[in-house]
Amino acid sequence: MPISSQRGIALLAVLWLSAGLGAVALALASTVRGETERASTALDGARAYYLATGAIERAILYLEWGPRYRTPEGEPRYDTTNVGWVPMTFPGGDAVVEFIPEAAKLNINQARPEQLLALLTALGAPPDRAQLIAAAIVDWRTPAPGAGLTEFDQAYLSLTPSFRARHASFEEIEELLLVRGMTPELFYGTYAPAPDGSLVPFGGLRDCLSVYGATTQFDINKAHPAVLLSAEVPPAVVASIVERRRVIPFRREDLAAFGSEAGRLRVGGNSIFTIRATARPRRGDGQLSDLRRTVAALVKMMPAGYDSSYHILRWYDHDWRPGD
Repeated sequence: MPISSQRGIALLAVLWLSAGLGAVALALASTVRGETERASTALDGARAYYLATGAIERAILYLEWGPRYRTPEGEPRYDTTNVGWVPMTFPGGDAVVEFIPEAAKLNINQARPEQLLALLTALGAPPDRAQLIAAAIVDWRTPAPGAGLTEFDQAYLSLTPSFRARHASFEEIEELLLVRGMTPELFYGTYAPAPDGSLVPFGGLRDCLSVYGATTQFDINKAHPAVLLSAEVPPAVVASIVERRRVIPFRREDLAAFGSEAGRLRVGGNSIFTIRATARPRRGDGQLSDLRRTVAALVKMMPAGYDSSYHILRWYDHDWRPGD
């Protein structure tokens, strides 16, 4: 074989080897970059979790301190009862905390069937589905009829895996996810179109029902509009309440203006709260990360004389709120 041909073959081999090594290097660089970004995201997620946890712990302190410390005007310095969102700043990031008193929700174990139906209808459930879910909730909390099976029991037993209704009071609000006809959108909430075409968050049943909820009087500053409608507050009054509390919260003395409707409303006097904190960690450049993490806790504030000033009834490591 001529020397020139041998040189050509060697050059071609070197070129192919260079191309192969280049492809391997590019693949390795892409893998390293992906793993680096994945590790960075995992780190931001862990930081956001602990930020949200710290925000909940600070929020519990706010609940304790609220009645004790006063401003020069005599108002609670840490007033969490009449505000929607409380921003909190930490060295490692920012958080926003929502205080939702359980007295702003309807008691799922004591609500009348017509109240449940009105609530589901107000949340946008189709009439047939609203009637089905309301009947299923009543069946779930009603004692079983002897050894027989209800219509809903038969439906649950046909599923895989199968189960039966508890036929006892709801112990956790998440049991609603098992009730016939329930959907994640109805339970957790979804987005609804606004008049301008944009999508706005629309709450779900978990924001309206509770095993610790009220039966007759609901917190006027925090109750979901659907809860107020289920309490037979006229739609026009509900609209005025929502519009007013966006600007300034109601005080006890404001309730007298509602006349006969005042008996269905209350301000304060709450002891059990859902505290929901959403945190964003701060990056090395000082900007907030796009990653958000939401943690929630169901907290009962205890009266004086107990070994602890509060009890955590339920903890949610992974919660969700619109915008996450």
